[in-house]
Parts: sequence; structure tokens; C-alpha cells
Amino acid sequence: MMNRREILKGLTVLPLAGAAPQAVLATAANAPAKHRDIFQELGIRTFINAAGTLTYMSGCIMREEVVEIIDRTSGHFAMIDEVQDKVGERIAQRVHSEAAMVTSGAFSAMTLGLAGVLTGLDVRKVEQLPHLEGTGMKSEVICQKTHNERYNHAFLNTGCRIVEVETVDDVEKAISEKTALLHFLNIVSNQGQIKHEEWVALGKKHNIPTSIDIAADVPPVSNLWKFNEMGFDLVFISGGKAIRGPQSAGILMGKKDLIAAARLNSPPRGFTVARGHKVNKEEILGMYVALEKYLANDHDKEWKEWENRIAYMQNAVSGLKGITTKITIPELGNVTPVLTISWDDAVVKLTGRELRDRLRNGLPSIEAGFAGLPLYHYQAGSDSVDPAVAETLKGENLVRITAWMLQPGEEKIVARRVREELLTASV
Repeated sequence: MMNRREILKGLTVLPLAGAAPQAVLATAANAPAKHRDIFQELGIRTFINAAGTLTYMSGCIMREEVVEIIDRTSGHFAMIDEVQDKVGERIAQRVHSEAAMVTSGAFSAMTLGLAGVLTGLDVRKVEQLPHLEGTGMKSEVICQKTHNERYNHAFLNTGCRIVEVETVDDVEKAISEKTALLHFLNIVSNQGQIKHEEWVALGKKHNIPTSIDIAADVPPVSNLWKFNEMGFDLVFISGGKAIRGPQSAGILMGKKDLIAAARLNSPPRGFTVARGHKVNKEEILGMYVALEKYLANDHDKEWKEWENRIAYMQNAVSGLKGITTKITIPELGNVTPVLTISWDDAVVKLTGRELRDRLRNGLPSIEAGFAGLPLYHYQAGSDSVDPAVAETLKGENLVRITAWMLQPGEEKIVARRVREELLTASV
């Protein structure tokens, strides 16, 4: 807002002689305030996201409606349990589950879901987690060997251990009085010997709850209710990816009794293993609005927009000497069109790592991905948390580009910059 000295100075350069000072003062007073650029102020790099909904890249950009709801609700008090009650009812209706709650991400949903299985509505047991000895609580989670990846650490937070199996016979032998949960990871469902329906059937046969992690498995939108209808007792999903809710939010959905028990283990209660898993009213309501808007999307139109953006970027480089392009769609997880650009190193003197660094360090900064590298290997400042994997892939002459996190028009910027760098490095 202009100060008085600036306003008075403005009076000496009025465009119309004789204009009333009061009118000028009123116009100046109503001038829009300059927005504070906190990123620039703190020296934080922002970038165009051509890589995807990666947590270390801050996930997604929330929908405008979500930001508006967060802003509007931040000025009012509300009881967290009442907010969870009302939002959970609405979410459950939309995802075809008995009950639901908003969590602080899919990882939190996993911890809370298992905690609910272990404790039920027994407050004394809730207070004892993660100390299971002598409590009468179960202590093991069974999953297929190919499904036992790092995010299963969420279960270890409850004090449980993971038991790996490979065949149905292995499951039958592993089940005991200690078995609390049979867990399934959807993104690698094509790798395990036991498929979804058979896994659910095993749980029902032995009266053991089954769960499924679908954190990054929307789209397709039908996955929001598919696994509830299939019979899984607990379903875990991230809210800060395709649904474009708060990055700090997720959804736990499933059987009514298990969700009630999970709620007993969750904030605002302060005596639980998950006290640190807070989601405030703004995030809970924002997550609900994000889900509501996502379900109302024209998903066919959105898909076509992604295809058009990918095609634009492909066309910008496909005619260059030594360049090969391919468009693929992952079978599982982050199911959106992906453009892989590769090149002959005799023509383009550049590695994939070097191209990504040039895009990252250019103006505007652009983040691209590395084809063939699982999402959980990505880490800021490097290509992998596993040095051996990074060393193996370091010389690969390719990059992977996605379009679903691009803002309108950014595909033109990405296309121009990639083309520039490839031409610059060509002989």
C-alpha cells in the first residue's frame, strides 16, 4: 500500500488538471497490495515440474478450490473430531467404503490402520503401543516378498514385524496367533505370485484383515472404490498426488470398526503412537474438497490434454539427428502418458544426468525424470538413494518427461529448453 508521501508526490503528476485530491487518495488507498514473494526473499528455487508427483518435489500443486477452502476455514475454530466425523462420512460415500478418515499422508494411514487392528477400541492398548509384549496384541504383518518395500516401515512404527511370503502355501504356514494383517502393495501387484482377489480370500478364510497400499495408484479414478468393493478391509492412498489435495494429507478408508479404532489412535488424542500424525481442520476440509473436485473431473478431457502436451514436446525433438522418442503408459502407479527421450552418444555429447542438470540450473528451472528408475529411488540432489543404482544409470543417455503436473503452456517451455540443450550438445 502507498504511504502518504508517495500519495502526495502523485498529486503533482495528475493526468487531468483539477482532479479532486480526495479521489486520488481514494484510488491510491484501494490499489492492490504487492504480494510478498517468499520464495525469492529466502532464495528458494521454484521450477517447472516435468517429473511427476514426487514427495521431495512437494508433490502436487493444490487446486484453487482447495487453497480457497484452506484460507476460508483458517479463520474459524472447529472440533477436530467433528470435522473428521463429517468429512469421513462424505468421503466414505464417494469411495464406496464403510468409513474413512483424513490422515497425514498414505504412510500415516498405514500406521493408523494397523494400530486400529491391534488395539480395537481398548484405550489401554492404545496407550501401550508400540510395546506389544505382554499386552495380548498381535505382532506380525504378512506380505509377499516383492511387496515388502521401504514404505512398510509405517507398520514397524506400531511395534510389529514383517513376515515375507511368496506362495499361498507360504501364507498358510506363516499365519499364526500373532498375525495381525495381510498387506498388499498394488504398484507391484504384477510381481507377486498371489493376486488381489486371492489375497482377500486368504484374509477372509482366516478372519484376518487385509490391507492395500494404493498411494500413487490414481489415476485411474476407479481405483478410489475398486479395492473397497473387492473386499480389502483397509485401503491407503495419498492425497497430494493426482487428487491434488494437501501434500501433507492422505485417506484411510475401510471397515467401520477398524476406522473407529484408527481414530482412537490418531490426534487429537495425545497418548498415542501417532500423536505426531496431526492434520488440522484446514487440511481435512481441503482434502475433502480436492477429492470432490477430482471425482467431478472430466477425466477423458484431462487425459487428452496430457496426450497433447506430451505430443507437443515429442514433436519438438523427434526430428533432431540421433534422437529417439517413445511414449509409454505405466501399467501400475502414476498411470499417465510418459515421454522418454534418448539419443546416440556419438551425435549428442551429453548424458541423461547432464541434461537434467542443465534443465535444473537453467531459467526457468525444470525438473525432468530418469527413465527406468523406480520412483522411490529419487532423491533431491542425486538420482538415487542407492549409490550403486546411481552409478549404473549415470551414463544412460535418456530422460523421462511427464505432463500431468505441468501448468497450461509449460509444455512449450519444456520443449524449447530440451531442444536447445540437445542441439547445443550435438556434433
